[in-house]
This record gives sequence, C-alpha cells and structure tokens, in this order.
Amino acid sequence: MSEPVLNIVATPIGNLGDLSPRALDVLSSADLVAAEDTRHSGRLLAHFNIKAEMISVHDHNERQRADLIIRYLQEGKQVVLVSDAGTPLISDPGFYLVRAVRDAGFRVSPVPGCCAFIAALSASGLPSDRFLFEGFLPPKSGARRQRLELLSKETPTLIFYESTHRILASLSDMAEVFGPERYVVVARELTKTFETIHGGALSEVIEWMQADPMQQKGEFVVLVHGAAEKENLLDAEAERIVRLLATELPPKKAAGLAAEITGLKKNQLYQVLIED
Repeated sequence: MSEPVLNIVATPIGNLGDLSPRALDVLSSADLVAAEDTRHSGRLLAHFNIKAEMISVHDHNERQRADLIIRYLQEGKQVVLVSDAGTPLISDPGFYLVRAVRDAGFRVSPVPGCCAFIAALSASGLPSDRFLFEGFLPPKSGARRQRLELLSKETPTLIFYESTHRILASLSDMAEVFGPERYVVVARELTKTFETIHGGALSEVIEWMQADPMQQKGEFVVLVHGAAEKENLLDAEAERIVRLLATELPPKKAAGLAAEITGLKKNQLYQVLIED
C-alpha cells in the first residue's frame, strides 16, 4: 500500500495541452480530487477520462473539508488538490488545508506546472531577477490606491491579477499613483485563442485598451516596472553632505556617516570623494 499523500497539482490556465504527464498520472490514480469548483474541474477530468471522486474546497468550506481530507489520508487514500486553473494556493484557497494536513503528519507533495503570473513575467520583457507578486488589489478605488501608495517606491517588478470589470479602473489608479509614464505590461487570456501581451506607458496602455473593448475582456496579469533605484540618484544635497563631512573626517568615515544620513549606499558616496 502506497504512502497517503496530498498532491498539489497545477492544471492548465487555458490550453489543455499544458497538463503535464506527471499531473495526468497523479490525477488518474487519485482516490479523491478536491477542487475549487467541481463543475469547472469536472470538465478537465472528463476531457482526460478521469473518474475520481470529487469534492469542493473553497473559501467558505476549507476548514470543514480539511477534516474530511485528513480522514481520507488516515485511511491510506491518495488525495489531489486542484484550483480552477494554474497552481493551487496562488490567489486561491488551500493554505489552511495544506497546513492542517502537514500538522496531521501527512506528506504534501507539489506537482508543478502552469502559473499565470510566472508565464506572464517570462514573456513581459520586464526585470525578472526580483519581483513582488501582489495578487488581486482591493476592489474599491480608495483602498486600492492606498495599497498602491505603499508599493509605489518598491523597486522589484510588481505583479497583479485583475478581472474584466476592474481592469481599466485599476490601471487608472496605477497611473495616478505611479505616474502615467511608468511602464506596464498587460497580459490577458494567456495560452488561449486571444492571448495578448501588450506593454507601454500606463497612459498609452489605458488609451489602447479604451479604444478596443475586446482588450478589456478576459483574465489579466498586470506587470509594472519597479521604481527607480534610490541609490542611483545621487542628488546635489547628498553630495554636499558627504563633501562637508569629508572636510573633518577620513573619506571612508565620511562616506559611512553620509550613508546613514541620506540612506544611499556607502560605496557610491565614497566614490564621489575618491574621484576628486
């Protein structure tokens, strides 16, 4: 008898051909498939002729379902968790369930695959060495702008999910907070027939989307270029401070103290002094 495992299986975000052979094998051998929406995932299983028992696991029943799933695992059963599309737990339910299963002493194993924001990032042309995934912003403009204000100075690429009925409002709030010239990439309907990946200044992208109502439909990933690195902007005041300190202190000490005062990097300030 095989070890009971909760498998976290990533499913296609549009193109069914993206389901991995391993994911298909795990789904086919499952005793129970826990799905965010059994009707949606049921169509996926039917397409691959998988006849496993299914239950729903969503925001409103996750705690109760965790108890049921743990009982299945205690009976030696194999359980799979899927979301409507992509990787479970990424802006989807499952955190409580995974924690509860691990706390109960059972193994949780990921079966990796599609993830919409990773797919969008890979094709966006934006810096991918550092990024900040925010998921869905608040639905109301006031709260949304407050959240964007907190992110406005972040230097990594910012990544959001957005829905059809809020995409223009969210882009408009981003233009207000980040500035209309901040570069943004909008990716919609990834891996589907009408896949679109469009980049430009926020003002330009908003105008482009307003001109074509079709570009306002679908599921969106919004990627925003991070803020300029503060340390690259050595202003006149910072230079004045480090030069003034250097009249009384050795260059390294002057640069160190100036770094504490200005928040800039010590090496950058030191470079100003040794280049004289």
